[in-house]
Amino acid sequence: MDAQDPLREFQSQFLAPTIKGKPAIYFCGNSLGLQPIGAKEVINNQLNNWHNLAIEGFFMGDEPWLDYHKALTPILANIVGAKNEEVTIMNSLTVNLHLLMVSFYQPTNKRYKIIMEGGAFPSDQYAFASQVKFHGFNPKEVVIEVFPREGEYTLRTEDILSTIEQHKEELALVLFSGINYFTGQFFDMQAITNAGHDASAYVGFDLAHAAGNVPLKLHDWDVDFACWCSYKYLNSGPGGISGIYVNEKHFNNSSLPRFEGWWGYRQDKRFLMTHDFEAEKGAAGWQLSTAPVMLLALHKASLDVFKQTNIAQLNAKSRLLTGYLEFLIEEINRQIGEDIFKIITPKENQQRGCQLSIICKRDAKAIFNFLTEEGVIGDWREPNVIRLSPVPLYNSFRQVYEAALVLSRSVREIAS
Repeated sequence: MDAQDPLREFQSQFLAPTIKGKPAIYFCGNSLGLQPIGAKEVINNQLNNWHNLAIEGFFMGDEPWLDYHKALTPILANIVGAKNEEVTIMNSLTVNLHLLMVSFYQPTNKRYKIIMEGGAFPSDQYAFASQVKFHGFNPKEVVIEVFPREGEYTLRTEDILSTIEQHKEELALVLFSGINYFTGQFFDMQAITNAGHDASAYVGFDLAHAAGNVPLKLHDWDVDFACWCSYKYLNSGPGGISGIYVNEKHFNNSSLPRFEGWWGYRQDKRFLMTHDFEAEKGAAGWQLSTAPVMLLALHKASLDVFKQTNIAQLNAKSRLLTGYLEFLIEEINRQIGEDIFKIITPKENQQRGCQLSIICKRDAKAIFNFLTEEGVIGDWREPNVIRLSPVPLYNSFRQVYEAALVLSRSVREIAS
């Protein structure tokens, strides 16, 4: 499979850590992507521009800072399935989530509820609750969480849609993750969007675990807004810059409030320093502050790799890699004669991306520590879940096989 892999050369464009003198098998792209080899060069280029051009770097040189982000948005637009003007790059994820909720969460006495998935990442829960409190409501009464059925780990789409229908008269916003961080479930975003719109609510998504991981069609699905980070599957460094999507149908909606900043002012008049705000066309009108060029440079290093392929190719390999890992884990259970590992990520490959979330029924933390010590890097979630994410850009089928050998050996050695 590695010999036939059309993406095999990309592995050499990323730097993996070393454990015990060997490159680690890095299955943690769901938390932090690997460093592209081009990262140092792009940072050094901008340090040189800062040195040689100083303030003129905004207007001079090969990559003037004033428009630096604009060269990256078409690549991002392809990744998330949007028009170029519907995407921009700014801030960090939770900041952008708040800024977008300023526009798209406008509760009234009649419509004030938010529907989200139960067990969303804590920062989403905190953001939603604080926005609700800011508007004078009680989060316990306003934020409706949809949880899996008893004895199940993932949500059924029918339960999400029925919850939207149940609250449709009071619903202001449906705001889900694209992929749940804990289980790795890829939600049916189009069905959720359609149901939310049928209930006359706005619909948005946090795509932290979806952007760069699974095929997205934000524009075609008519999603109202979305945001994502760039440090997971987009490999743009710890705390990397975030991106947003705003559907073009909202560009000229003067009834949508927004927090305003200089960088969101229309660029052709920005340096006139006028008093009244006029938004730049498109998602760029939601920008606030001068773009952080060093973070954008790191983002560029990764997006330059994405530019050489496409999400369809990446997803095709991802399905094979993840399916192979799933097969080997089930084979370990069969050989042991005990279902010690239970995969809670959906089995259907259209309902997941790179990630498998695995419950260890015994010796969970010891097994996780064994994997790490032997050079297999995943991540741990309390109380007993290991997440492993073979990423198609820089992981191979050989690595999946070798990781499974270590996992199998961990059970035998810990038990002895």
